[in-house]
Amino acid sequence: MSIIESNKLPIEQLRRRTDAESLGFKTTDELKCPKQLIGQAKAVNAISFALELDTRGYNLFVVGNPGSGRTTFTIEAMKEKALGMSPPDDWVYVYNFDEPGEPLAINLPAGCGKTLASAMNDLVEDLKVNLGKAFDNSEYEDNKATLVKNFQESVGELMESLRAYASEQNFSIKRTPQGFVNLPLIKEEQPESPEAADAGGESEQDTADKTEEAENAEKADKEPKTVTREMQPDEFEKLSEEEQNAIQKKSEEIAQKTLETLRIMRDREKELKQEIKKLEAEICRNATQPILSELRDKFQETKKLTDWIDKLEEDIVQNFGMFVAATRDENSEADFSRFSVNVFVSNDSECGAPVIRETNPTYYNLMGKVEYESRQGYLYTDFRKIKAGALHRANGGYLMLEAENVLRQFMSWDALKRVLSSGELTIENLGEHLGYIPVASLRPEAIPINVKVVIVGTYYLYYLLNIYDPEFQKIFKIKADFESDMPRGAEMEYRLACVIAHFVSNDGKIPFTAAAVAEVIENASRLVDDQDRMSTQFNKISELLAEATAWARMEKAELVDFHHVIKAVEEKINRSNLVEERYRRAFETGVIRIDTEGAAVGQINGLSVISMVDHTFGHPVRISANVFMGQEGVVNIEREVKLTGPIHNKGLLTLSSYLGRMYAQDMPISISARIAFEQTYGGIEGDSASSTELYCLLSALSGVPLRQDIAVTGSVDQFGSIQPIGGVNEKIEGFFSYCKVRGLTGTQGVMIPRQNAQHLMLHYDVLNAVREGLFSIWAVSTIDEGIEILSGVPAGEPVPDGSYPADSVHGRTKSCLRSWLERSAKLKRELSKQDADEADEANGNGQKKKNEQDDD
Repeated sequence: MSIIESNKLPIEQLRRRTDAESLGFKTTDELKCPKQLIGQAKAVNAISFALELDTRGYNLFVVGNPGSGRTTFTIEAMKEKALGMSPPDDWVYVYNFDEPGEPLAINLPAGCGKTLASAMNDLVEDLKVNLGKAFDNSEYEDNKATLVKNFQESVGELMESLRAYASEQNFSIKRTPQGFVNLPLIKEEQPESPEAADAGGESEQDTADKTEEAENAEKADKEPKTVTREMQPDEFEKLSEEEQNAIQKKSEEIAQKTLETLRIMRDREKELKQEIKKLEAEICRNATQPILSELRDKFQETKKLTDWIDKLEEDIVQNFGMFVAATRDENSEADFSRFSVNVFVSNDSECGAPVIRETNPTYYNLMGKVEYESRQGYLYTDFRKIKAGALHRANGGYLMLEAENVLRQFMSWDALKRVLSSGELTIENLGEHLGYIPVASLRPEAIPINVKVVIVGTYYLYYLLNIYDPEFQKIFKIKADFESDMPRGAEMEYRLACVIAHFVSNDGKIPFTAAAVAEVIENASRLVDDQDRMSTQFNKISELLAEATAWARMEKAELVDFHHVIKAVEEKINRSNLVEERYRRAFETGVIRIDTEGAAVGQINGLSVISMVDHTFGHPVRISANVFMGQEGVVNIEREVKLTGPIHNKGLLTLSSYLGRMYAQDMPISISARIAFEQTYGGIEGDSASSTELYCLLSALSGVPLRQDIAVTGSVDQFGSIQPIGGVNEKIEGFFSYCKVRGLTGTQGVMIPRQNAQHLMLHYDVLNAVREGLFSIWAVSTIDEGIEILSGVPAGEPVPDGSYPADSVHGRTKSCLRSWLERSAKLKRELSKQDADEADEANGNGQKKKNEQDDD
């Protein structure tokens, strides 16, 4: 059997089929499977272990590709675990009566936060009623009036005593706006006025009509009277210095006495106020005691709250007037906000621990914030404006975040690490970190945080954080790694069928036939390009299920069959392959030159893969090589103009090593070669064309033409072994589509590395063409196998002296290199001889000229 036939892959190896009958059901309605994640045993174990640990630092980082079920499963596992956990405490913020700018954080049993807030609202209304009644009582007014009366009497007695003392010193005391003033007095006799004499005479005429007492009174009135008046300033000036000093001294003594009296009066006024306050406090306590006692009894287990209630009672006593005013005037603007409760975090006592997923982890959404509102142009806030963040809501439970979202938000990652390291969370506004001028704001009391954070991210972000963030490994000590594929066996195929059944019951509503399920399984293998593996990107599988269901519904079919799945795949490609069609159109019109028939020296069809994110397709590339004598070695033209990447350059250097190993064991190589990827104008990366380049180079050196109806892919090592590559299905289908445009001849095909045979999951068009003998796939392990298939000429085995058969590819190649070497050596000898002759001639001419000069 020729190597062309022996290396040709049978159709059974081009796509692994799933036997629909072996699945054990006719439609998915027959399946009754529990919902479970398949193909991720390691990740499931890691997540379960992480959720069981309750030690700081053992947070979880879930790694995997989007669509692998990493987020959905982790959320469900967290919820299941949280249901069996004790619900964490509620947290409330209340007014701090000692430091109003630092609200107090109080924890309460789960569900009690809202109860406390409601009780406080009722308490305010009850206090309005009770205090209003208590202070409208006449007993309060009577008691207060008695205290005021006693005070006034006491003050009156003090003033009378002060005036009496001043009178004894011949002084009077007068109150002025500036205070009390001491004025000296003068005593003098007042002469009898004419009116008094007339009155006396009239009394003597009527003496007989008056009683004896009246007569005595009249006699007294007729006696001279002593009158006291204030001393005028000019009178004071007329006094001697000794008298002035005496008066001044008495005035100072009286002033001192007045100050002492005023001090006593102020003390008694303070005593009055204290007595009134004491009275009011007693009335307040009597009115509030029943209400506050009920509140204390309800929350007696929380000491911090009972201490706050004690301070609340003192504040009510000091500010009872607002309650009384609110009772008497419904339009009163009294502010009772400090008696309210900000229910910061509320948990359900019957729902276990919280599970929070924050999809927009900005700094404030994570850490909480203090909100402000504008009032007449000013920003206002109080403890009621303190809002909880995701870390507060998840406290005592689980918090899920997406790594990319957290890292994208300013300050979120640093703040998260700080909380997880310290175990407490202080709410701070970003303005305090970024502003140049400190602004006074609330400083809420820090809350202890005990939360397990689960971050979902990609491999790239996980390893970046490990490398560049030294704190990362201290905080996230457990990794759950979601694989991108899973084994394909009978058990896993059945489990995937169960996944399809769950989709039908939840979303699709149209059952899948066993044949349709088999087609989905095969497409799951195509997603990972492996016959023995299936993709775990369930989002892509779900998209296929949804689209197949839609096509079945459009046909009004009762079941989703395999042709609906095939149509869904084809239509999805058709929606995304605009660029691929443009390439093919350029080939049809001859703009892109690709030969699919005949043979040529130094030319071969390579295969490349073009990825457009939503669509990946294969595209043949014409590779050409020119060789000639020289010392430059193998040069890639794309490399010279910097259109190739490092991996491609590595593959090119491997060619030089291979040539040295094969042909330079007994002679040096003298060669200059140019290799080019024709009609490529973008970057080239990867070493999957290195074997193709080597075939082209061997053809150019040996003069053996290569078949143009075969496209080649595969990497090569220094020993000539073919190595596997990626995108094998797309490459085969890409060349097949080009051949199909020109017409299939039956000789066309693709040559791939033998290791890639297990990765084949080809489209049905290719399979049908292979079945009809119109297209072929060859698998090779070495360069020797490949060059024989491409040229029809044996590669050649070395004989003991290191040479190759003359008619083999290697023999012809070495013969070419040897002839070049010999010609090069001959040319060097000729050039050396010519140089020597020229040197001798130059020396001879020089000697002759010297002799002539000597003769002269």
